[in-house]
Amino acid sequence: MPDKVDDSVETVIATLPGVQTQLTALDVRYQEFKRGMRGYVVADVREYLGRVADQLGMLLDQNEALRSRIRALEAELAEAKEGEAELRRAVVAAERIAREIRAQAERDAELIKKEAESAREVSLQEVVAEMKRVRVEIEQLKNERDLFVSQFRAMLEGYLSSLEKYRR
Repeated sequence: MPDKVDDSVETVIATLPGVQTQLTALDVRYQEFKRGMRGYVVADVREYLGRVADQLGMLLDQNEALRSRIRALEAELAEAKEGEAELRRAVVAAERIAREIRAQAERDAELIKKEAESAREVSLQEVVAEMKRVRVEIEQLKNERDLFVSQFRAMLEGYLSSLEKYRR
């Protein structure tokens, strides 16, 4: 865009006779011309140069304003690009962190599952051992009961036999 404005100003300046490329409005306003035999009417030339100077001044002011605006827009664009780059870096970092958290959660879940499985296995082994101990104890109690019953029967039979002897 600045090239087009610069080109337009240079085109206007180039059309003025005897004007250098670094022309200002003051240069145009106070330009002196040689007088010839049938020269120009000085007042008309001065009026025309005044209008050209006003137009040139306006174009130069517009050109500077546009250049300022371009610099401001370029600065905004650079900031926006930097912000976009920061945002992209943040998104990439967030995605990486999310993957890491997900992977850590999966590892933790697997570890908890293995610990639970191990605890279940230990509990199951404890229950099986307790069941074996209880079965042995039950078997011992049955044997003791059978022994008691047989001893009690023998004692009762001994008393019965003594009673029968005593009755006769």
